[in-house]
Amino acid sequence: QVQVVESGGGLVQPGGSLRLSCAASGDITTITSMSWYRQAPGKERELVAKILPEAPGINTMYADTVKGRFTLSSDNAKNTVVLQMNSLKPEDMAVYYCNADVLRRDFSHSIVWGQGTLVTVSS
Repeated sequence: QVQVVESGGGLVQPGGSLRLSCAASGDITTITSMSWYRQAPGKERELVAKILPEAPGINTMYADTVKGRFTLSSDNAKNTVVLQMNSLKPEDMAVYYCNADVLRRDFSHSIVWGQGTLVTVSS
């Protein structure tokens, strides 16, 4: 079993900042990637940022809508990623989901999603 747990959502004013954390645990040999997606009401889920923790060099990508405002970092020892969100806009308001693409000890491969955390941007 692999578990993915998000934390850090909440209410913030436009222009403010929030920090989302995502931790993967359980039967994990290697984490290939960890990603943040978001889904606003009435919209499809969209990729926000992705990181390849074991890859050298530039290992992070961002959606154009968040480039320059969001930063994704990883703590490989803890199988954790942090999404630092700055200069938040009302259009950033959504449920944010984390997923982990993992290789298990039996060499099977899984993509595991967290339960989501709500980010509300409003004055």
